[in-house]
Amino acid sequence: MGHLVATAARSIIAACIIAAAACGFAAAQSSDASSQSAAQSNDQPQPEGSSSSSSKTTHRKTDSYTNETIRHIRVREEPSAPPELTQAETLIQKRDYAGAEPLLRKVVQANPSNDEAWSYEAWFDLGFVENGLGNVPESIAAYRKSVAIKPDVFESNLNLGLQLAKTSQPDAEQFLRTATKLKPTGQPAEGLERAWLSLGHVLESAKPEEAIAAYHQAALLQPKDPEPRLSSGALREKENKYSDAVEEYKDALALDPNSDALIGLANVYMRGRQFPEAEEYLHKLVAAQPGNAGAHIELGRVLMAENKNDAALTELKAGAKLAPTDLSAQRDLADLYTTLGKNDQAEAVYRSLLAADPKNAELHRSLGQSLLREKNAPAAQQEFLAAVNLNPNLGEAYGDLAFAASENKDYVLSLKALAARAKFLPEVPTTYFLRASDFDHLKDYKQAAANYHLFLGVANGKFPDQEWQAKHRLITIEPKK
Repeated sequence: MGHLVATAARSIIAACIIAAAACGFAAAQSSDASSQSAAQSNDQPQPEGSSSSSSKTTHRKTDSYTNETIRHIRVREEPSAPPELTQAETLIQKRDYAGAEPLLRKVVQANPSNDEAWSYEAWFDLGFVENGLGNVPESIAAYRKSVAIKPDVFESNLNLGLQLAKTSQPDAEQFLRTATKLKPTGQPAEGLERAWLSLGHVLESAKPEEAIAAYHQAALLQPKDPEPRLSSGALREKENKYSDAVEEYKDALALDPNSDALIGLANVYMRGRQFPEAEEYLHKLVAAQPGNAGAHIELGRVLMAENKNDAALTELKAGAKLAPTDLSAQRDLADLYTTLGKNDQAEAVYRSLLAADPKNAELHRSLGQSLLREKNAPAAQQEFLAAVNLNPNLGEAYGDLAFAASENKDYVLSLKALAARAKFLPEVPTTYFLRASDFDHLKDYKQAAANYHLFLGVANGKFPDQEWQAKHRLITIEPKK
């Protein structure tokens, strides 16, 4: 039975590895990105319209295209512009949005007809400032005014489209499409690339093929920028079109060997269970970003799936050290310690996990299995009891409890646990044998004999020691004919 428990545990661990490989990366990466973003905002605020100097999450740059508005270059100085507008724009350059906002409000309120040549700029600046202050609805309203006054300005249409996209409003597409047909006041190729990328991002859910076309337009404008390929790859990956995703990611990687294409390729190969290929790109990612906890963790998971357990342990330990609050990584580490027979280390990790999540039935079961392997059946029994009390539908835990109780000579409890298990799971040779052994110890020889026969009927030579024991016990306990 102990061998059965260990085998079942390893099967469960393998299944968890595969599932985690497909989707666990994002959560770990998101944590890293949040920390990095916070550090950047504290140390050196990023101006709107700029992208971060480095990136740790897949397609983070794409998000910046959608979420950040841009400043436009004024075409001319209007002699009739009020001094408050000039003052406000000076404050905007200093990122003093709180100081600029009342000045701009005063300017637009003083010209309700919006008939001055500078009116659209005042509303544009107000939209920019309100966004900087976090007032998205007010920002949208101001940008709408600016576009209504002068509809052929690239920056106004782009920023309005970005803000509408941020709030998932359907007319975002309209203004972003308009922006793609206009000329930016500065750096036209870069500005139009941003417009096409932003449009693609908006179109992804409802019009994926149009989104791909938009990304390809962006790539034509900036052929050395990997971002359009990354965006296309991510969309193809989402659609499970893995070969297309791989092609896009490899094109991006050729443009920038340290780009997020490494993450994209690793994700695609993991989702396709192509673990050698996933391992290759994760090794490259770890080399490029040694402080990336998620990369170490996912590499560890892939190595586990390939049964390269010693190498997996090195990566998981590195990832867990970099991200000590990542409970999924800690769980994988504990499971790997179990697989490697390092049961005392597995026990320590499971106990730390239970300290953070004491009502987790699966964790109690895993701790119990570690304790069983350490020959501590009494402690294991308590953990299995906790598991089934927390989750009465956890069928596998009843089998573990039955084995632990039998080891503790509590044969009545063992039989009760086997009966509970049978409500959730089919009988297997080991449950027949364990039930027979329990009845045998309780001197209920009729029930014992019946279960020994059931065991022998399905064992088929796979359990030679137990089969020998069952046959000899039947000779002893069955009535002579």
